[in-house]
Amino acid sequence: MLEVKKSRHLARAEPVDSPQAALAFIERVSVPEATHNCWAYRIGAAYRFSDDGEPAGTAGKPILAAIDGQGLDGIAIVVTRWFGGIKLGAGGLVRAYGGAAAEALRTAPRKAIVHWESLVVQVGFGHVQALHAALAAFGAVKGEEQFDAEGLRISCDLPNDAVEAFEERLRDATRGLSRVFRER
Repeated sequence: MLEVKKSRHLARAEPVDSPQAALAFIERVSVPEATHNCWAYRIGAAYRFSDDGEPAGTAGKPILAAIDGQGLDGIAIVVTRWFGGIKLGAGGLVRAYGGAAAEALRTAPRKAIVHWESLVVQVGFGHVQALHAALAAFGAVKGEEQFDAEGLRISCDLPNDAVEAFEERLRDATRGLSRVFRER
């Protein structure tokens, strides 16, 4: 809660994965008795904001700027204002809404977004142990395993930023006898 010249500003944020989820969150936390419920969300390239009756550009844009300024994605935030009797002016509104949003986001717990890639890996029987060790070392999520006359074929998901190092480690461990297929 931020108080500026007797006006109270309460910021609430939530991770969202679609515009529909963002709008549902906004509707759920908006306080009808409050003077204003200004909001913004960003989900990838999609974004929206609302000044909810405040002068244009003094509430929703500063809230969106707080989201973008902290490099966040998949987030919706609502700043609820109860008017305290003293006008803040355009600059004061921008600072109050942006400041309340920025502080809420700064103190909120963060969750990294990890992009995954699906792979199918094939190794001979003599390298099954090396494959399982590499999968564990790189945080892979194992899927279906199939043994055939060639050895083991396993599907897995790996964090994107670990795929090249995984392939290199597996290539070294199997002396180049492993095969990695990227599923698209």
